[in-house]
Amino acid sequence: MLCDDSAAARAVMSRMLSSDPGIEVIAKATDGTEAVAQLTAMKAPDRPQVILLDLEMPRMDGMTALPHLLRVAPETSIIVASALSQRGAKATMEALRAGAVDYVPKPTAAAGGMNGGQFQAELVAKVKGWARMRRRGPAIPTAMPRMAVPLAPALGVAAAAGTLKPRIIAIGSSTGGPQALAALVARLNRPLGVPVVAVQHMPAGFTTLLADHLNRIGALPCSEAKDGEALLPGRFYLAPGDRHLLVKDAGQGFVAQLSDGPPENFCRPAVDPLLRSVVAACQGKVLAAILTGMGSDGLAGSRALVAAGGQVLAQDEASSVVWGMPGAVAKAGIAAAVTSIEDIAERIVAAGGNGRRT
Repeated sequence: MLCDDSAAARAVMSRMLSSDPGIEVIAKATDGTEAVAQLTAMKAPDRPQVILLDLEMPRMDGMTALPHLLRVAPETSIIVASALSQRGAKATMEALRAGAVDYVPKPTAAAGGMNGGQFQAELVAKVKGWARMRRRGPAIPTAMPRMAVPLAPALGVAAAAGTLKPRIIAIGSSTGGPQALAALVARLNRPLGVPVVAVQHMPAGFTTLLADHLNRIGALPCSEAKDGEALLPGRFYLAPGDRHLLVKDAGQGFVAQLSDGPPENFCRPAVDPLLRSVVAACQGKVLAAILTGMGSDGLAGSRALVAAGGQVLAQDEASSVVWGMPGAVAKAGIAAAVTSIEDIAERIVAAGGNGRRT
């Protein structure tokens, strides 16, 4: 279902989604009131698996409609569409806390508008990914940890570095990442002796609010990284939107360096620059986790990390919205484990809990 007050936006998104044979647009609404009425009139088997919900609409806006839609169809994934602005970012995080599973930022005219291929790729990937997650079960991993999923023999598994004592922990994520990071951070419930640095593909402004959201739900203090600040053990640092996050060795510790270098893998921030920097700063003593996301950002950096003696964990396909980034690492045979968010969190706590600078 598409819910947007702009007829042009509905037409463009409908065309983009319908171009994929795996997607069918079964309903369109001009505001929240109409969307709730249409959904209520549908029988459960005929309801949409995904609703794309604009946040800014007359009569009933997306935030007002969200709880009503979830009450009528709790099994439906709701992806909110928001403006690329501070106000849009704040509304997006409020929607995610209220039960939306993900968001798509509406591109500005300066960025090519909705005719851009990157917007279409992200839109299609998120719709298909969250529909698949709903068919498989809860979108957010349950609190009960489960064992690591064995990796298919065809992929191979890198030898686990059981004696690795990381000097830093690095995380990369993209599509579906905000939910995955929230689930991960909520499970980092014991003190860590090393800093945690993370890249989530997100626009400027959105990362500030994501860091604040993560800070509220986890035991680790979380913040957006600042240029030149010391990276302290037991803290979680998120790369700010539109800046690469690099880690530099400062002798007795590490400092963050923000870079305006060119995008890599069409992204800034990107995971590969972060991983290259931690390999150099830590002489390879790094534990990295590559989480759900489109593309293969993080693969080259993971290769360099493993070659230097570090260890990489990859999120499994079953719990990933899009198994692009972690799948690339898994298929390359360089992951020490391909496993769930719950197990990745346990491994991070086990490795970083006794982490110390050596």
